[in-house]
Order: sequence, then C-alpha cells, then structure tokens
Amino acid sequence: MSLRKILGGSSRVKKASKKSGAKPSSPSSASWASSLPRRKPGIQRGKSFPSDGDDEDDLFDDKLDDYGLVKALATDPNLRDTSQAILHIRNHMFSPMPDRAAGMNSTRIAEVLNYRKSLPPVVTISHIQALLSSPSAVEREIAELARAGFVRKIVVPRRGDIGEILVLGADYEQMVKDSTSLDDSTREKMITYLKDNHGTQAFKVEAFSASEIDQLLKAGFLTSHNPGAIYHGRSGRSSLAANLYSRPGDKVTLTSLENISRQPTGSLDAVGGEGVIHKTGGSGPGSLGMSWLDIDAAELKLAVPGNGTFLKLLSLALDHLISLLSKSRFREAPETVLRDRWDGGIAKEEARYVAKRARGEFAGVLPGQTRKWRQFYGLSFDWILQEAVGTGLVEVFETRSVGRGVRAL
Repeated sequence: MSLRKILGGSSRVKKASKKSGAKPSSPSSASWASSLPRRKPGIQRGKSFPSDGDDEDDLFDDKLDDYGLVKALATDPNLRDTSQAILHIRNHMFSPMPDRAAGMNSTRIAEVLNYRKSLPPVVTISHIQALLSSPSAVEREIAELARAGFVRKIVVPRRGDIGEILVLGADYEQMVKDSTSLDDSTREKMITYLKDNHGTQAFKVEAFSASEIDQLLKAGFLTSHNPGAIYHGRSGRSSLAANLYSRPGDKVTLTSLENISRQPTGSLDAVGGEGVIHKTGGSGPGSLGMSWLDIDAAELKLAVPGNGTFLKLLSLALDHLISLLSKSRFREAPETVLRDRWDGGIAKEEARYVAKRARGEFAGVLPGQTRKWRQFYGLSFDWILQEAVGTGLVEVFETRSVGRGVRAL
C-alpha cells in the first residue's frame, strides 16, 4: 500500500469551493466610495445649466420686434431750435462724477476733470440733426446763424460726418482772447477779423502779416488745406506737393516716399522736414515757423484748437459702441441692455443692489474700473448714442415690449 493511500489524499491546502448561486464579487464593489466618479472640484464643463436671468444674450437671442424708427431722440420738450440743441449737447456730454465709491483716487479725478475742461466747446452737425426732428430745417437754421455770426461752421477734411462741427461765435472769440500763444496786436486783429467776416471758413491771407499768420498757426486757429501748397526747403527750391507717390494724407506736402527716400539718414528732412504737422493738415503748435509755406499760394482756413482731441475721443467711443452691439447675435439689443454694457455693470442704487451690498455680496464693479471712465473719461451713453445715430452707424426703433431697440447698420 502506498503512502498516499495511507494518508488519505493530497497534503495540499485547498480553497473552499464557492457555493452555488453566490454572485461573484468585484473589486469595485468593495467600497461604496470607489463607485463614485472621480472629478476635480470646480465647475463641471460640458453640462448646461438653466440661466439665472442675468445674461441678456440668452434673453434676447431672437430678433427684436420692429415697429418703426424713432424720429427724434430729444426727450426735452423745450428743445426746439439749433441754439438750444448746442447748449444741451455740451451740457450733457459727460456723466457727473460719482459722489462715493468712484474707484478713482484724487489724482485720477483731477485728470478726468482737467481733460474735460481742455476739450473745445464744439458739437457736430450730425448730432444736432439726430436730436431734432427735421435735418433740413436744421441745415437752414445753421446757415442763417452762420451768416449772422452766431455760430461758426468748421469742416475738417477726411473725417466724414464727425468732421463738420459748430462752435458758438462768442466761444470762439473767447478762445482767441484766452490764447497765450498770441500777442496783443494779433489777438485784437483776429477778433476784429472774425466780427467782420461771418459765415466763411476761408481765411484771407492778405489781411495779416507773415509773423501774425505764424502765431495763429502755432496756436491752432489756422490750418492749410490747399492741394497746391508749395514747400520751400533749405535749398530755396520749390516743388509741387501733389505727386503720384504721395500717400492720401500727404497730398498737400512733400512728405512723400519719393522725397523722403532721397534725404540723408538722421536728418530732419528724412522725417518730413520743417513744419511736418502743418503740412499734413494738422493744427497743433508748430515749432519752425512758415519757411515751408508760400503765403501767396496757400489757402488757409479757420480751425479750432484742441479739435483733434475731441475727434479722437469721438472716434474711439463710436467704435466701442459698435463693438458692444456686435456681441449680440443680430447686432441689435434693447437700449437698456446696451446702456448697461456701456456703463460696465457698475454698482447701482437700486433696492436689490443695496441689499446685496448689505449682505456683503458682489453688486457690481466700481466706476473707475470700467472703460467708460478709464478710456472715455465718463462719456455719457445718451450722448454717444445720439452721435452714432447722427453719423448713420446705428438706428433706434420701437419694440413695444422691451422699450426702444438699437441696431447697428
């Protein structure tokens, strides 16, 4: 008999056999926590949630109902003629400075106020036409006021509708009196000239001497728009400004690629020569006098000092307003929504915002942190909307459900 038979089988250790009907266990069912999906804390992506009602893009995803254009944007019933419109536009150009929680220190507040003060007292003709109901009546009234000397019409070339501006005759004379770049004789002579010549922007060169014209150019009261202007370089030779190689902004000068390319590197002529700002149609302060201009051949026109700053602010603001409308699907939005976008979601004084601040919740950004105050120095929404309507960039229409709508053209 063998030893295996005596011991009664194998000496190996065997596992107990599973009972029939028992379900096999899996490693994932060992713990209930291991069955949970592993995700990083934070907002789940790829899953949509119902809107809380604060996103205007979801509320106004469809086109707005159009029941006709708004004929006049003026809300003041006493606003009837051009003179009242000019004063109204100037007085409502900027929003008032916030009394508290402005988000700006004293230095920034002083900078904003000084910038506003430095702007010239001008308004665009298109703005007046948008404010009143009859553009043709506005044109006739402007012509009558200009002939009477009450207003002066200044046209800046290559600026479109925003280049046609109006300034009150009294304000323009006061700017001449306050100018520190003019001596007493030139100042008095200029005021007399303005009183004797109404309704024209062209300036009679023979009425002033070369030194007096030089002062007026440096002060910004004159600018040259003559395409036949002649440049006298240091060599004394004159050449016709307009040529085939000149850029569009250099039609009255010799600051063309053909002329500049022949100048010595590092010289003054390599960057346009003397008086390059005036030669390109600018009206800023000059530094090198009238050596570049032939007074007998030039046609000088009246200009407004600081008008370039005003036009730059206006152009940037109009571009920003159109970009805000472009955020909507159909490039249109209710006026209230567009106003909130322009203001930048600042904290308001409504009851719900006051309650949020009392609970310590976020109720909006401070005004000084928005583009309206950082870049546009508090430019009013109503003012820039009227400018956009006057220039033909947008149109305002009635919806009968959400107030007035604004559409980009």
